[in-house]
Amino acid sequence: MLERHPVPPFPDQQQPTPGRTAAMSPRPDHGEESYKGSGRLAGRRAIITGADSGIGRAVALAFAREGADVLIAYLDEHEDAQESAELVREAGRKAVLLPGDIQHAGHCRKIVDAAVAELGGIDLLVNNAAHQATFEAIEDISDAEWELTFAVNIHAMFYLTKAAVPHMKPGSAVINTASINADKPNPTLLAYATTKGAIQNFTAGLAQLLAKRGIRANAVAPGPIWTPLIPSTMPAEKVAHFGEQSPMGRPGQPAELAPAYVMLADPLSSYVSGATIAVTGGGPML
Repeated sequence: MLERHPVPPFPDQQQPTPGRTAAMSPRPDHGEESYKGSGRLAGRRAIITGADSGIGRAVALAFAREGADVLIAYLDEHEDAQESAELVREAGRKAVLLPGDIQHAGHCRKIVDAAVAELGGIDLLVNNAAHQATFEAIEDISDAEWELTFAVNIHAMFYLTKAAVPHMKPGSAVINTASINADKPNPTLLAYATTKGAIQNFTAGLAQLLAKRGIRANAVAPGPIWTPLIPSTMPAEKVAHFGEQSPMGRPGQPAELAPAYVMLADPLSSYVSGATIAVTGGGPML
C-alpha cells in the first residue's frame, strides 16, 4: 500500500524568513520513521548546506543512516539545526554544526576547513541551501534582492566547490540542488528560477571538469516540496494550495527526495555524472 502524504489545502500559515520546522502544519516528513539505511555510505564524510531543515535535513538523516558523518551548515536556525544533529547522532554518526552566511566566500572556506578538521576529510558535498522570494512585478525586485539570490544560490556553490575539491579523492561526489524552475520557471520567482537554471549549467560543466579527477557532479531537481521555505517566502493563499499543480495533486515531502541524493552519493553510481534527477511528482522536465 502506498504511504499517504498530506494533501492541500493546508491551514493558513506564514512565517518570517528563513522559516522554522516546528511552526509548520502539517509538519514535514524527513524520513524519521521511514528511512532505513543499508551501509551504502559507510565511512563517508559529507558537507550539507541548509541541513537544518527541509530537504537538507532529510539528506543528512539518510546519509547518517547509510553510515556517513555530516557537517550541517546553516544560517541561524539553531533549534532546527540541533534537531538535525540529533538525528545524525541517533544513527551513530558524527554531526558537526556550523552556522553562518554562505553568501560570503570566507564563510564557505570556513565550512570546508571545519569539515577537514572535524571529520577528517570530505567525500561528499551537497550544495542545497537556497534563498527565494516572491514578486509579482520585475520592478518589485530590488537590486539587493537580485544580488542576494545569486550570492546564496550560485556564487556560494562555486565558492564551496572550489574550496572542497582539493580535499576530495577519486570516488567523491558533488550534488547540487536545482529545481523544476530550471526548466519551467515560475514568473513570480524570477531571481530564484534564474539561479536554478545556472545551477544546472554549472553542474553539467563541473562534471566534465572533474571527470579526470574521478569526482562526480550531479544535480537533483525538486518540484514543489513542503519545507519551511514555503510559508516563509510565499503569500498565504499560495501556501494553502501549495503543490496542487503537481500531477500527484500535492507537494512532495523532504523524505521523498533523500533517496535520490543517496543514489548520487553512492560509489556504485560511478558512471552517473552530469545528470539531473527530477523529483517532481510527475511534473515533466524534458
